[in-house]
Amino acid sequence: MRNNRHAAFLAEMLSSARYEVLPTGTVEDKVLEHVPLDRTVTVTASPAKGLEATLELTERLAKHGYHTVPHLAARMVSGRSELAEVSERLVAAGVRTVFVPGGDQDPPAGDYLSALDLLEDLTALGRPVPEVGITGYPDSHPTISDDLTVQSMWDKRRHATHVVSNLNFDPDTIKDWVGRMRARGITMPLLLGVPGPIDRAKLLSMATKIGVGDSTRFLAKHKGTMARLAAPGGFTGERFLEKCAPALSRPEALVTGIHVYTFNQIAETEAWRRDFLARVSPVRAD
Repeated sequence: MRNNRHAAFLAEMLSSARYEVLPTGTVEDKVLEHVPLDRTVTVTASPAKGLEATLELTERLAKHGYHTVPHLAARMVSGRSELAEVSERLVAAGVRTVFVPGGDQDPPAGDYLSALDLLEDLTALGRPVPEVGITGYPDSHPTISDDLTVQSMWDKRRHATHVVSNLNFDPDTIKDWVGRMRARGITMPLLLGVPGPIDRAKLLSMATKIGVGDSTRFLAKHKGTMARLAAPGGFTGERFLEKCAPALSRPEALVTGIHVYTFNQIAETEAWRRDFLARVSPVRAD
C-alpha cells in the first residue's frame, strides 16, 4: 500500500503535469484534440527545426488558450536585438514563462555561447517574461562536469525562477542530485522531468534527437528497464515516479511539478496521466 504522503505527492504532480512537445506539422492538432486547456505545453527548439517553428507554434497554442512555454535555446539567438524582438513577440502573445537551455547549435548563431549569456540579457531587458526556467542535469552532461552543472544553476539563480530536470531513468540518481542541489543552496523550485508512455525504439530514437542521449546509457546497463520498455504499452514514468516519491515528496526537496517528455505521443500521454491520477487519488481526474 502506498504511503499517504507519497500518494498525495503523486496526485499533486499528475494534476499539474506539463507536457513538452516538438514543433512538427501535426502536433498542434494532437494537442487540441487531446490536451485540456489547463495543461501547460512547452515547445522545444532545435537547430533542425529553427527557432521560428518554436515561436509560431507557441503563438498558435497561446491563442487557443494554453499556457505555453517556448524553449529559447541560447545558441540559436543571434544577440540582444533579436532577443528583444522575440521577447516583445512573446509578451504580445500573452506568454509568461520561457525555458532557456544552452542549446545544441554549433556554431552558435551569434553572441550567446551559453544559457547564462542569454539570461543576463533577459534581465538587462527588464525581465519581460516573469517566469524563467533553466535546465538541470541529473545525469552527467557530455561536455560539462557534474560539479560545474550544479555550479551553473547557482550562477543562474538571479536570472531564473525554476529548474527543469533533463530526462533520467534512475530514482537514486535523482535523489542524490536533488540533495546536492539543495546542499549547494540552490532553492529554486524543481520540475522533475519524466518520460511519457512510448515504446522502446521510439524512445531511444527521439531521446538521441532531442539531446538527452546520455540517459540512454542507463538503459543499456539496466536490462530490467529495457524489458519494461519492450513490454506492451511501452514505458511510462509511473514506476519511476513511485520510486522517487519517498525522497521528492519531502518539503525540503522543493519539487513542485513534473515536466513530461511526450515525444509527441500526446493522446497516449494524456490517457496515462488520467489513469495514473485516478489510481493514486480519490479525486476524479480532470
